[in-house]
Amino acid sequence: MRTILLLIVSNLFMTTAWYWHLKYHNEPLWKVILISWGIAFFEYCIAVPANRIGSFEFNAFQLKTIQEVVTLIVFAAFAVLYLKEEIKWNYIVGFVFLVLAVFFVFKKW
Repeated sequence: MRTILLLIVSNLFMTTAWYWHLKYHNEPLWKVILISWGIAFFEYCIAVPANRIGSFEFNAFQLKTIQEVVTLIVFAAFAVLYLKEEIKWNYIVGFVFLVLAVFFVFKKW
């Protein structure tokens, strides 16, 4: 559970670093890049320990699957709440397929 919480926090930083500037089209690109790098630094400071801690409980494929699902959930919330995007039916279908991916990755065969 600690790994997942750390991945959520790191993804909050990552998503912010990658997408906050989409509302600021008039800002110079160099400025956006520098600010995003500054934000991403904190993402790395949390993501690396999250993966290190998680490696004692999950294998690399499981960690990556968890990361992708967390990333998508955090991004969806960010897109709706900050960017004011709407979630469409086909996005939900894609999310369902990711949940199926989680099932197949974590199922003991």
